[in-house]
Amino acid sequence: MTILDKVQIGNSVQVNLELSKDRLTKETIEAIKISSECTVSDFKITDGKGIGVILKLSNGKEEWFFENEIEIFDMNGNIIERKEKEQQNLIIDVVQNMNYKHKNKPNELINPINFVIWLIVSLKDIF
Repeated sequence: MTILDKVQIGNSVQVNLELSKDRLTKETIEAIKISSECTVSDFKITDGKGIGVILKLSNGKEEWFFENEIEIFDMNGNIIERKEKEQQNLIIDVVQNMNYKHKNKPNELINPINFVIWLIVSLKDIF
């Protein structure tokens, strides 16, 4: 399910400043600190892989955000998508905490499970 299925133009969302402050101007950061609740004014294709959201900030200006930088409200005003993010964070934590112990025995070296573990541990810093 994409953000287009969950949010419509005119809906209120909340900006997660910790995920986006490194690319925002001081003026935008101050507007979000005043009120992190913003109104969706449009959508934008970000990089060919995702959809961004153009938000109207508390100071009246518009700024775009990646879909993972915002929190979506349900009908009751509660933030949704926490379960998906918690599952993603759990997977990331498991991969980041994986360790690879060097293998010396021939039967350990040819074991495909050991190869997959080595591959994940080797590539985790790239992604």
